[in-house]
This record gives sequence, structure tokens and C-alpha cells, in this order.
Amino acid sequence: MRNNIVHIGAGELTYEIRAIVEIAEKLNRFGIKTNMENIGDPVAKGEKIPLWMKEIVSDLVMTDCSYGYCATKGLLETRQFLADQTNARGKAQITAEDVIFFNGLGDAIQKVYGLLRREARVIGPSPTYSTHSSAEGAHAGQKPVTYYLDPDNHWYPDLDDLRLSVKYNPTISGILVINPDNPTGAVYPERILTEIISICKEYDLFLICDEIYNNLVYNGESTRPISDLVGDLPAIAMKGISKELPWPGARCGWIEVYNADKDPVFAQYVQSIVNSKMVEVCSTTLPQKAIPPILSHPEYPLYLEERRKRYEKHSNIAYQLLKEVLGIKVNRTNGAFYMSVVFEPGVLTDQQSLPIENDEVRRMVEELVDVPDVSFDKRFVYYLLASTGICVVPISSFCTDERGFRVTLLEMDEDEFTKVFETLARSITEYLAAAEAKVLD
Repeated sequence: MRNNIVHIGAGELTYEIRAIVEIAEKLNRFGIKTNMENIGDPVAKGEKIPLWMKEIVSDLVMTDCSYGYCATKGLLETRQFLADQTNARGKAQITAEDVIFFNGLGDAIQKVYGLLRREARVIGPSPTYSTHSSAEGAHAGQKPVTYYLDPDNHWYPDLDDLRLSVKYNPTISGILVINPDNPTGAVYPERILTEIISICKEYDLFLICDEIYNNLVYNGESTRPISDLVGDLPAIAMKGISKELPWPGARCGWIEVYNADKDPVFAQYVQSIVNSKMVEVCSTTLPQKAIPPILSHPEYPLYLEERRKRYEKHSNIAYQLLKEVLGIKVNRTNGAFYMSVVFEPGVLTDQQSLPIENDEVRRMVEELVDVPDVSFDKRFVYYLLASTGICVVPISSFCTDERGFRVTLLEMDEDEFTKVFETLARSITEYLAAAEAKVLD
């Protein structure tokens, strides 16, 4: 090219959650059956959308207005419905104008980071959902800035690390919280959220809280939406229907903006997000129309509770099967539908492997891991996939120095789910023992 046309932050745009699928597809061509535990799509894992929900959507499909444009911020009646839900809690008070729709939270995330001044940084958790870290790093053209989530303390944020990072990095302008957390499945108690809000107020920062899993909390845990706690702090909550209904293919998410009137710079920033949406005209109309009748349907609370109970049962099955495995750290998942498992420091080497029956597949995996920069946990993930067909995501791809993997709790068949985690436990033990066996040889 005559000029370098690549964006300065292009190198930060990574998404291993889907990248691993390419390897799985190659294995399928060799006749290896794969169990895709890499991506949080409940529908792909067999969750059935109830008939009453389908009937709401099908009725809307028959209305001509579902096929047209909507307002730039989204359908007024839906935004008012969502504002009323937030206001009914009696804490933060918002209007329909404080609700802005996007084509999925991925779209919202790109806009929220992409429209920041390049020098302004948002510090996020480590590990973190890679759409957030990639978008933040790409906007700045630098590596993401992060605070530590502690696997030895329920994956809770290290608040001392967060405070010191904010104190000594004056470019930090905002803090990201994901609650319940992806990829760890942690649920943050009110005291942690309150302390993070306190840090924001002390250093004059704004807060982003990704709450797309906020209604998927179980195991007796509880948390609070950020709207209950922010007071007069400028903040953005991110919400959507992809995980909760679930309807990921709708690409329908929204943000709620709190206290834009409290800071003129924050207000101007929010307006730039609206202006960016205006250039695109609007977000998808049909799923927005479906939100009020679905969320207010009398069957909806029962349906949601049924899903929570299943995730709770699966989280405990997974925890019981993995907690005694030597060489790893595992925490019980209490929200969302992911579990992050990390290896103890020093137990992974470049000498470990798992048995692979197909010679061609074994050679393919050996080529994949025989590169200087392949992380030890990615090596484990490749061998696990080729040996057992179980597809997970290396935790190193979630912007962390930890080494391990993220796995979903979405398999509907309990016997199959149990089998997957029994295989995981056995494979981890065998993999960690492999290097020791080579030394003895």
C-alpha cells in the first residue's frame, strides 16, 4: 500500500472465543466429534425458547411497523418501559431519554470506548471479557489497563490494586465492572460495588457496569444493579436480551445513562454516542418491540427461575468434580454461566501433552503449539480439544497473566454435562502428569 492504512489499535482486536472454532472445524473434518463449550450461546447448546415467547415475536412479525426504522435512541415505548423498571426500584431516576439502544452489546461496547478521547483510559478487570479489553485497547492504540481479579478470593477485585492503579495513572478516566462477571462467574456483593463507586468519586471518574447477566444469579448469592448505588456519580449500565431471554441472534442491547446532567464533559461524551447512532439511523426494531410484552409476561419470572436453578445445579456439579483436582484453582460459579479454571503457578510446561489417536490430528496440534509465542494454557486447550473433543477457551485470551481456561455451564443434558466435566478433571490430571513422566523417562 502507498500508506499504512492499519489502525493503530488493530493489534488489540482479538476474540479467541470464536477463533478456537476454526481449529474445532478442522477436527470435525477428521471425524472428531466436538463439544463446543467455548461460547455463551444458550440456544446453540439446546435451550428451548418457550412457546409463549415465540408467539409474542410471531405476532409482532405480522405487524408492518416491526419492519420500519425506529427512533435513533430506540423505540420510545420500550425505552420508557425500561426506565420505569429502573425507577421502580426507587434509587436512580432516569427518563426514556437516558436509554439508548444498540445492535447488541458488542455494538454498544465499540461505541462507548471508540468515542472516548484517545488519551482517556478505562481500567477494566483482569481477566475480562475480551470484547471490552479489545475495544478499550484498540481505542487507545495500547495494551488495556487492568486491575486484578483474585482467584484465591472468589475472583473478587483486588481493591487495593485498583485504587493504586487509578492513583498513579492519571490517564484513567473510568472504571469497568462486569457483574455478574464473564469469564469468572463471580457475583460481587454490595460492599465491593460501593467501594468501586467510592474510588470513582474520589478521583472524579465515570463508571461502566456491564450487567447483561444481572438476573442470572444463584447459589444464594445476591448483588445490586449499579443504578441502586451510584448516587450522583456519572455512570453507564450495559444491558441486553441475548443471555437473559435468551435471544443472542436479535443483536439487541442498550445502555442506561445515569447523571449525565451532573458533569458537562460526561454529558458531551454521551451526546457523541447518540450522534454516532444517528449516523447509523437506528438499531433493530423487532426485538425492541418484543421486550415489554416478554419481560412483563406472567410466565417470564417462572421461566427465568427455572433457568437459574439449572445453572445452579450445573455450577455445583462442575465445582464438585474439579475442586479436588491437583494443580488447579477453581471457584464455584454463582452468576452468568461460565467457570474459569486456572493452573497453579509453575505446573504448566512445554513438555505436556494428551494422547491423540489420529496421526494427522496429532501432527496438526504439534505444529500449532510449536511456535515461540504460544501460551502454555493455549497449548493445553489445543491438546484437550484434539484428545477429547471438548472445546474451551484459554484464560490468557481474557487479558490476564493467569493460565487456565473458561468453560460454559450450558450443556442441557445433565448426564452429558457431567461426562464433560469428568473428562476435564481426568484430562487435567493426565496432562499435568505428562511432563513428570517425560522427566522420569
